[in-house]
Amino acid sequence: MDFIIGNKPGRQPTPPQRAGAPSVASPPAPTAAAVISDGDQASFMRDVIEASREVPIIVDFWATWCGPCKTLTPTLEKVVRSAGGRVRLVKIDIDKNQALVRQLVQLGLPLQSVPTVAAFWQGQIADLFQGAQPESEVKRFIESLLKLAGGTMPGADLLAEAKAALDEGQAEEAGELYSAALQQEPESPEAWGGLLRALLALGREDEAQDALAQVPAKIAEHAEIAGARSALSLAAEGRAARAQLGSYEARLAADPADHQARYDLATAFNAMGRRAEAADALLEIVRRDRAWNEDAARLQLLKFFEAWGFDDAATMAARRKLSALLFR
Repeated sequence: MDFIIGNKPGRQPTPPQRAGAPSVASPPAPTAAAVISDGDQASFMRDVIEASREVPIIVDFWATWCGPCKTLTPTLEKVVRSAGGRVRLVKIDIDKNQALVRQLVQLGLPLQSVPTVAAFWQGQIADLFQGAQPESEVKRFIESLLKLAGGTMPGADLLAEAKAALDEGQAEEAGELYSAALQQEPESPEAWGGLLRALLALGREDEAQDALAQVPAKIAEHAEIAGARSALSLAAEGRAARAQLGSYEARLAADPADHQARYDLATAFNAMGRRAEAADALLEIVRRDRAWNEDAARLQLLKFFEAWGFDDAATMAARRKLSALLFR
């Protein structure tokens, strides 16, 4: 099956229907005016406090003279729009609303510097941050707010289902779900990384390479993409190493100090899914001669960690062993 990547001109994305799943009509998307608005003292109670009893409200306190505000506000607007009406943004110019600012400061809201972004839910301040933040952090902030309010960002359920399918070895289903998530959010690093891993699991390395070339430049260095890129690189190395598995084992049996054979054996083990053995082989090189081949064993182990994922059980176990070796 071919996976659809991103939105195609003239086509509306349609996520795959699961067997037996009811057809549910999507609610009309709220207008930009309803989702993002300018606020002031007169509208604050209505647009923030009262409205937050129905939907989470993000308040962006900004000023025309504030350089970081000019960077943060467009990012906030983008992420709020991508939430599809699940959260709203109210922008307040502190210079034009000084009386409101004084009242909020008396209530404990730190508005001595801008930008300050406060999240309101059920009439109360739920969270806040100050200073310009990258898009990934803004998204995480809003995702946490939505979770508190019992909701999720669009595509979050698809991503969770896709990851579960991939973890269970159902790569075809995972690829379909990640593809559907990309239809909803073409710049989702989690969806891109997951799709690349699904293609790898299916042995479709050429397609994975093609997909990697289509990853938007702005997320190309995201940890999810970097990990999938490492996994793709290791898959190519592993193909050749697996064919020589017996040779590497024989060389090591004859000479335990043959670090190149042990290194290649680790690459073969990784390609076979034998992660603990792959890590142990590289750790043994580090134990015997850390400087071998310009620290190649440790660097390859870090590449394994990136490919496996930093929360993978094999990564965490091997990282503890590596720390013990390096700091003994």
